[in-house]
Amino acid sequence: MPSASAQHPTNASPSRPHPPLPNELLLLAESQWIFTEEELLLTPSVLAGLSPAKERESRGKGVNFILQVGIMLKLPQITLATASVFLHRFFMRHSMVEDKAAGKPANHYYSVAATCLFLATKVEENCRKMKDLVVACVRVAQKNPGKVVDEQDKEYWRWRDTVLHMEDILLEAVCFDLSLEPPYKTLFELLCFFGEENNKRLRNAAWAFVNDSCLTMLCLLFSSRAIAASALYAAARHCEVKFLDDAEGRPWWEIVGVELRSIRRACNYMAGIYENTPLRNGGDGGSIYERTPEDGDEWVAKTRERREEREGSRERERSEGLEDSLERGGEVSAGASVSGSEGDRKRRREEIDDIPWGGEEKEEREEKRIKVEGNGTMNGVDHCNGVEVKVEEALDADGSEEGEVEP
Repeated sequence: MPSASAQHPTNASPSRPHPPLPNELLLLAESQWIFTEEELLLTPSVLAGLSPAKERESRGKGVNFILQVGIMLKLPQITLATASVFLHRFFMRHSMVEDKAAGKPANHYYSVAATCLFLATKVEENCRKMKDLVVACVRVAQKNPGKVVDEQDKEYWRWRDTVLHMEDILLEAVCFDLSLEPPYKTLFELLCFFGEENNKRLRNAAWAFVNDSCLTMLCLLFSSRAIAASALYAAARHCEVKFLDDAEGRPWWEIVGVELRSIRRACNYMAGIYENTPLRNGGDGGSIYERTPEDGDEWVAKTRERREEREGSRERERSEGLEDSLERGGEVSAGASVSGSEGDRKRRREEIDDIPWGGEEKEEREEKRIKVEGNGTMNGVDHCNGVEVKVEEALDADGSEEGEVEP
């Protein structure tokens, strides 16, 4: 059943600030890490003999390691997203398997994930003690949340030395490019701009899209802003929400500065990942990822509502409301007319019945009868409100004959 937002699509209020565009320097730095799908099939791991499907699975396991350790350390979602971006960028320059020909060692995704999280806590200023980080990594790696780890344990020192050693390699691999803008902030700004920040169903669906995108290589294919817009697009299609064009007739994706083709490509990529290698259970509600033709017509986009459509719907609502009010008014008038006619007849009968007919002479009775008939009748017929009532019928309602006197 369509939600209230689907029936009455919202529009960006004129008082709301326009969603700010990202910093040009951040866009330039981010564009250096955007690749094509063909280039993602030529990563160092794939060239070293690892299959593309196996590499995607290993990347997903590395990000899942980051999420579990982050939850144990109570880190915010933005820090975990930053760490996942570091991991994906690292494996665009280093291999997961050993390259004997080039003399390069293998880099296990757990070790890289722990180092990326350690660096992300510094970048996002959510630092944790090295001891707490290492203990959490040991517990997650060994799948034992209650394991007791102290500084005398060999695993503790092995993980500590690995993280400190890999930090320099990671910084070199990402070219010390540490300034990131995760899509979560941009997504929230878009929700506020369109007045949907309190739409819990839409917000959660869009947030889930961004969370799932961290497990994939989507951050290497699209910019952070495009991912946020794709999340909003997929959630709006799933929740049947539309966004109104601006005063110039531009659709919402042009307002936020993202091409519709890029949005649909990102949604289709996530749909393919979800169908082929599902990393999470879709649940009873089904998947929010639906395939859309990338070159589909913009005029029939399900998430867009043109202003002429909104004005036409308002005109129809006003006309329907006017017709309903006229019908209700006619029923009330007719009811009042009938009620008035019945009241006049009743009041006339009461006036006639109150006349003392008994005990007078015949001439006196005739004079009273003529007097009563002359007050509101003509020829013995009452024309009040167009209803004919004969006085004789009212007088003889008790069944007595003319001239008889009630005892």
